[in-house]
Parts: sequence; structure tokens; C-alpha cells
Amino acid sequence: MDWIFTQTQQVFAALSRLLTTPFFDIGNKQYSISSLIALGVLALLVFLAARSISEWIKRGLLVRLKVDRGSREAIASVISYLLTAIGLLILLQQAGINLSSIAVFAGVLGIGFGFGLQNLASNFISGLTLLVEQPIKVGDFIEVDNLLGTVENISIRSTIVRTIDGVCVIVPNIRFVENNIVNWSYRDPKCCIHIPVGVAYGTDPILVTEALSSAARMEPNVLSNPSPKVWFKGFGDSSLNFELLAWIDQPHESEPIKSALNFRIDHEFRHRGIEIPFPHRDLHIRNAEALAALFNKSGATDINNAKVHESEVKPLEQQKPTPKSPNNWTLRDLLRRVTYFEQCSDLELRQLIEYGYRQLFPAKQVVCQENDPGESFYIILSGSVEVFSQRLEKYIATLHEGEFFGEMSLLMGAPRSATVRTLSDTILFVVDRNDLQKVLVDHQELADHIAQKLSERQQVLRDLGLLTEAALEQTPLVWIRNRIQTLFGI
Repeated sequence: MDWIFTQTQQVFAALSRLLTTPFFDIGNKQYSISSLIALGVLALLVFLAARSISEWIKRGLLVRLKVDRGSREAIASVISYLLTAIGLLILLQQAGINLSSIAVFAGVLGIGFGFGLQNLASNFISGLTLLVEQPIKVGDFIEVDNLLGTVENISIRSTIVRTIDGVCVIVPNIRFVENNIVNWSYRDPKCCIHIPVGVAYGTDPILVTEALSSAARMEPNVLSNPSPKVWFKGFGDSSLNFELLAWIDQPHESEPIKSALNFRIDHEFRHRGIEIPFPHRDLHIRNAEALAALFNKSGATDINNAKVHESEVKPLEQQKPTPKSPNNWTLRDLLRRVTYFEQCSDLELRQLIEYGYRQLFPAKQVVCQENDPGESFYIILSGSVEVFSQRLEKYIATLHEGEFFGEMSLLMGAPRSATVRTLSDTILFVVDRNDLQKVLVDHQELADHIAQKLSERQQVLRDLGLLTEAALEQTPLVWIRNRIQTLFGI
């Protein structure tokens, strides 16, 4: 037993001598294996402490300060690198290493690394540039070198980008400095997507405008402001080329939104009978007479076999055309039935269709509710509505084709003063708040009529407190005209 104990002591003594024996000197300080291990452990602790402090700042302090995700990541990364550098410098000084004594060595080593590791140095400097200038941030949706995705992490050497397919791509930082970067999330995430569409020659451009605008407005991910636009791009070999412009605020969802819009456009085209043509070519036959003679020799058609019994065919005067429902009319035809728009040209109506859209309400459905904020202006294209006050339990009016409502809330900046409910199946032309100015500028007669109608509702305006003493000194019509001019510059 004593022999085993003695041997163990000898082993530990030899191991201790091995660990504590100085192997090299730096300056006036000698270093052994044990001191190097202790230095490495302390350096690891410095790194972990810096990482923990930066994570606490990112997830705690910066979140409470409501800093956006990209800025939080950049600030936390810079703090982590600074704390690590400061901690290592303090550690080296406490270990007795004279930093000035290794400055020359570090300089020579740096030159060697600079020539041998140019790309690594470039990525390092580029990473610092990205973290400080923040042209891109974590969470941004970007495009670089045909790579489309969301920035997941920015480190000193590289940036991780998650593509729309869910694949993480590691991109060297130098590519973000040397190449042109499209940052869809920079400052304002709103962006415009373009949907090219070709239709057959002979198709009514106004009908195409209505179909494309309707498809865009039905898609919930498309913004109403700015409103969708339709461009006539040109005349193709086999089609009239149009382009739908729709604004979204989720650029990372642009591809799914484009797919949804394409489905809706296909539905609208089928519903309206709009044809998307196939490419075609004209064939010219030089010897048409010889070809016709060849076909004539092949035989004649028996006309008697193609006769139809007279009893199966109604006389022309007995064939009455089936009346077309207003639901199947084009928006252009419905707008032409309204007094303010009946003299408009097709080009003016096309512009008007871009400002508003058609919406069908079944009978007994509430269009707008009393005390709700007003966001839209309505013109009745067919059907009728009733206006009543739920608060006063009072019937106000019945409005029919060609009349409008919803203007008071928009122009006066007040909640809805009454509830509007359809009496029958009703088609409304809806103009959102942001597009009403454009409609009133182009159609002065409608603006004048709105002012006239509002002036007839003085008591309602007084009850809402919208007619001030200064306003009462003027005639209501003059005051309302001035109000419209102030709001819309008309």
C-alpha cells in the first residue's frame, strides 16, 4: 500500500513539475503550461461574461426602450465585441504581459496575415461597417446577387440570410459592401409589386382596368393607400399588355401575394369573359384556288341532312332578349347612369374606376354603423338604402340610385352620424378617403352637389357641434364650400 502511495506521489510531482516548468518568456514574464491553461480559462470567462451582458442589454434594456430588432442586434454585437476586447486587454495586463513588448511582434504578424488573409480581413472590416452604418439590419428583407431573403444574423465575418424557401445562406460581408443591395425593409417597408397580364386584341381596356383593380382590392394583403393602379404597357405580338401595380407592407410575403393576385385575376377574367390569348401566326396560302378545287372534288355536303324543323325554331319577332341584371353590368355602364358621370368619356371613366370600386350589398345589410369612423364615400349605382339614427330611434331618409352618402363623416372629420342599411340588393361605388380628393378635383359638379347636400343638413351639423359661431356667420353653403377647399384644395 505504501508503495502505491509513493508511486502516486511521484506521478503527481512529475505532473506538477511539467505544468509549472517555464517553457518560454514574453518580456520579463515566464509562462508554463498551467499559467497558459489559467489564462485560457479566464479568457473564456471574459468571452462568456461579455456575451451574457450583451444578451441582457439586447433582451432586457433595449426591448423596454422599444428599439427595433435590427438595431438591438447591432448594438448587442458591438457591445459584445467591445467588452471582449477590453476584458482581454485587462486580462493580459493582469497576467503580467507587457503589451508594448509584443507590439512589434504583433505588427509583423499582422502584415503577414494581411497578405495571407486578405479576404478574411476584408470581411472583418465589412462586418464592422454593417454593424455601425446599418445599411441592412437583422429582420430586413433584402436582395443581393439574385438572393432574396431575410437577414437572420450579422457577425464580424459573414451574414446569415434565410431565403423564402427557408434555406439559410451564409454570405460573406464583403458582398454587402461591394455589390448593390436592394433592402425592401429600409425605413418604409411599403413596396410596389408588378403583375404583368396580356389580353386578347379587341378586349375593352376599361373592362380590363375594372377587373385588375377589383382583383387587387379584394386581396386583403394589398394596401388601399396608395390605391392599386393599372398601366397599359403596350401592344404585343399577340396581346394587349397591361400591368397591375399593387402596394404591400409585407415585402417578405411578396411572392405569396403575387400568387394570390394571379388567382384573383384569373377569376375576374373568367367572370367577365376576358381572354388571355395564345401566341398565334398568320398563314398565307399562295395557290388558294388549287387547294379549293381539291376540296371541292372530295364531295359536297348534303344540305338536307342539316335542315332544322321549322317547329323547333322560334320566329325572330318571338325571340325576346333576356334582360341583363345590373349585377352583370360593367362598372362603366353603371357609372354612366349617375348624373355626375354620364357625360364622361371612356378615358375619364377608366380613371374613375381606379379611384373607386364596385361593392354589392344584399338586402337588409348594414353598410355603415352610427358612431363608427368614416373611411369611405358611397354612390348608389343600383338599389336603395335607408338612413336612420339608432341613438334617436328616428328614420331620416331613403336614398335611391344616383344619390350618395358617407360624405359628412369624411368632410367634417366626425364619426358616422347615422346608420345606413340596404332595402334591396344594392350596388355601391365605394371611394376611400385617400382617393376622394382626386374624384372631387376631376368632377367639380359632384363637389358642388356634396356641398349643397351638406348645407341642407344644418341641424345635424349643429347637433354634432360642427357648425361653430364663426361658421354660423356665413351661409352654410359658403362655409361647407370653404371646408371642402381647405381639405382637398379644390
